[in-house]
Amino acid sequence: MTLLVISPDYASHLLPLATLATAWRDRGDDVVVASGPATSSIVSSFGFRGAELRLGRGSNPGTIRAEEQPAGEDDSLRGFFDATRRGLVDTLAYQASQRTTDLLWQPLETASAVLKVIDQVKPDAVIVDHLAFTARLALQAAGIRHADVVLGHPSALPIAGEVYGYPTSWPRAFDPDVDALERLRASCILVRDRFTEQWNDALAVLDPSAASSSDAFAEHGDTLLLNYPGQLHDPERTAQLATHAFLGSAIRDEPADPEVDAWLSRGGAPIVYVSFGSFLSVRADVLARVADALRPLDVRVAVAIGSADRRDLGELPHTWLVREFLPQVTMLKHAVLAVTHGGNNSVTEAATAGVPMLVLPFSTDQFAGAEAVESRGYGLALAPNTASVDELRAAAQSLLTDTELRDRSRLLGSELRATPGRDRAYGALSS
Repeated sequence: MTLLVISPDYASHLLPLATLATAWRDRGDDVVVASGPATSSIVSSFGFRGAELRLGRGSNPGTIRAEEQPAGEDDSLRGFFDATRRGLVDTLAYQASQRTTDLLWQPLETASAVLKVIDQVKPDAVIVDHLAFTARLALQAAGIRHADVVLGHPSALPIAGEVYGYPTSWPRAFDPDVDALERLRASCILVRDRFTEQWNDALAVLDPSAASSSDAFAEHGDTLLLNYPGQLHDPERTAQLATHAFLGSAIRDEPADPEVDAWLSRGGAPIVYVSFGSFLSVRADVLARVADALRPLDVRVAVAIGSADRRDLGELPHTWLVREFLPQVTMLKHAVLAVTHGGNNSVTEAATAGVPMLVLPFSTDQFAGAEAVESRGYGLALAPNTASVDELRAAAQSLLTDTELRDRSRLLGSELRATPGRDRAYGALSS
């Protein structure tokens, strides 16, 4: 059989989708990945065939920098980074303001390109990123059955009166102004309605007989796959989801890295892994505070600094491993604590490794993900803009010494590793 995977041109999206597709590859099936040129090397590294498909203006081969983006997208990214410095409400409000330009990009032209790929590949099954709205619009209009993978926190698919872009929850460390939250919700409702109008306008052209949507953000594919551990999700919300499967995580195999392997083999103090992902690593000011907090502790630290300038982190111990990029899955297998921005890949990969988390969320569903980690007892969450060095150090020390939390995290990891996400995805599509 032939499986088609449709992904935006972002490494953070393609890597988990490609990992899920290895379940088909390893069974001898043909896998074709439709994405943009920036991630073509990732496609080939998995041994998949590629089909070029642009789903948006931007791209991200692993570490994103505003100056490397096309005109318009660069300013949008700078605006986003600036908003994260002002806090939860301002960040989500800015993201809402950008939503109608970056989620339904050139819908008719892109839909045509998607259907052209379908005609060329003639797949037996299709997996598509939930945030690839234009691709899902094309598939829905053409009546092509597909599996829809929510790669973020499950609240990325709103249910039961939720409004896309408005946080379903946030950690205790955040105390947003009530009036500001009301303004944010009103803004998200306006964006939802505008986005739904755009969706319906394009749908009417692609399939004049199709019924209009009342909330395009709530639309989903024929098979709903959630790349998230069910153990971290609120049971009451789980009961309200459409028929679905929790995948747990999509843990990929990583090639050997001699420098990393040598550093890990030296032994010594416990390892703390620090990463703010491909986007938020730009917040060097927060990374610097985290480094200051960890410096006096009896730990070895591995820091993936991404787009941050290493000089902004100050003088770091020679025993630390500091690089732009580190093999996260490998590092987490050896870590006793992960300090993270709360991106879904980071949360699910740390959970699968059984590693407690100190989460410093900046944007989107990271707030809900951080709240889940804290409330379900797998870590702590702090506000990145206001957490002091002393507060960060105290939180890290608490997590390093909490044996009950460590045991709970290890048990969760064992449960998730018992049935990998790729096998859950294959089972859901094969049933």
